[in-house]
Amino acid sequence: MPVPLDYDDPAQAMTYVALTRWPAADPQNRIGSVFLNPGGPGASGVEYVLSGFGEGLGGELEGRFDVVGFDPRGVGASEPLNCFDTPEGFGNYLASQPLFPYRQDQYRPFFKIHARLGPECHDDHQRIAGHMNTADVARDLDRLRDAVGDEKLTYLGFSYGSYLGNTYANLFPDKVRALAIDGVVDPRLWSSGRQIDSDRTAPQAVLDEFLRLCDAAGAECALWSGEGSQQRWNQLLETIREAPIVLDDDVVITYDMLIGLVSGLLYDPGLWGGDGGAAAFLDALTDAALAGDGEAAAEAVRLRAELIERLTEGRGQSAYANQQDALYGNHCADTEYPHAFSDWRAIGEYAQEGSPFGPLFWWSRSTGCADWPVNEDRYVGPWTAHTANPVLVVGNYFDPATDYDGAVASDRLLGNSRLLSYAGWGHTAYGVSQCATEHVNAYLLTVALPPKGAVCPANRNPFLPQAQTSHPTPPIGPPVPWLARPNQPAGTP
Repeated sequence: MPVPLDYDDPAQAMTYVALTRWPAADPQNRIGSVFLNPGGPGASGVEYVLSGFGEGLGGELEGRFDVVGFDPRGVGASEPLNCFDTPEGFGNYLASQPLFPYRQDQYRPFFKIHARLGPECHDDHQRIAGHMNTADVARDLDRLRDAVGDEKLTYLGFSYGSYLGNTYANLFPDKVRALAIDGVVDPRLWSSGRQIDSDRTAPQAVLDEFLRLCDAAGAECALWSGEGSQQRWNQLLETIREAPIVLDDDVVITYDMLIGLVSGLLYDPGLWGGDGGAAAFLDALTDAALAGDGEAAAEAVRLRAELIERLTEGRGQSAYANQQDALYGNHCADTEYPHAFSDWRAIGEYAQEGSPFGPLFWWSRSTGCADWPVNEDRYVGPWTAHTANPVLVVGNYFDPATDYDGAVASDRLLGNSRLLSYAGWGHTAYGVSQCATEHVNAYLLTVALPPKGAVCPANRNPFLPQAQTSHPTPPIGPPVPWLARPNQPAGTP
């Protein structure tokens, strides 16, 4: 669908938004369309619907909605921002650097390489780079709503999709029919460049729960020992911080790679337990590092590959999957970051004080914004609109990417909303908690809210045998580069 490239001059150049629809199975009782955003920013809503979520959500909503996925401007098939000429270009450009700097000699080179991304992505052939921001995506979404014939918007947004939902609610409060946001960022932090206030501690809180639940499960958890899983984790972290762990001639695990992979695994408690889970991988890696166990090293290589495959399963297979380009293109346009290296180092130290995960979130996700111009059409608040119908805000007590405080803040800011809490772990609740899923489904169907103060109980300890839910899969997980770097030869620091 064509939309204005620049809403300040809508009669001039146009860009386009790619979308797909899973049609309502019960057209006679059709309510309308439900629009999706799976997060990122930079994730493809088109591929998300086509991957099976469209069919699954359609069934959950009794076949009464068309499920519509769209690629925000600059993403996927919507005039994609491609900073490099080939699919491998982005990875090759960053390949000389760690996932985040953690040694004294790494900080300035890391900053220098990443800060060049702004000019690299704003060349003469990338007109969309100057017109990517969440406010314009919200304006596009309102045009899509009108195009499908819905008087008011029905929307389900995950993670970054909560920021898009918040932005839409504040720009078009009279156009909200049912707007559910799950895995919610505090819009004040995101728009002001202070998201690190959350990111520096949220993953550690989930890891603490991972270790607590492991100890509670005892021998059912592979990482458990009589000394406690916390001590095992601390030993592993201290060892790998001193020197990389050489598993074989092709696979070397560095400190940054471990932090990146564990951060990704915290998104999905379904990957924590069992013979092929995160605890089994960490157990094998610890045995290989501390005891030089060759069999454990081989097992760690196998488990790492399987876990990365499971984490990336279902992601789009576009000829040029531009999720990383689009992440920067949108995020950097929305948020003004400092420009000087000294400021980045100072905030990096603040991030490190929060937890070992703080630097991953600060340097990896944001440094590309150091020389990236913010978009003058971005929306930075206020976030206090009173919408025509109430907004449903869903937050997990332990979410590694969007902490519970973000949901609480959004609920307090909005003039007409209801907070639904999930007392469990992982990124987002829909499709994870049956209780939360049913409340969201009821809300999207009828705009009926859960009781005030409703808290869905946590699922069973993920390290214990349990039945799996059959709800639609949860949203797209952590950025792919966080999960693995190109394999390094043995001995490479």
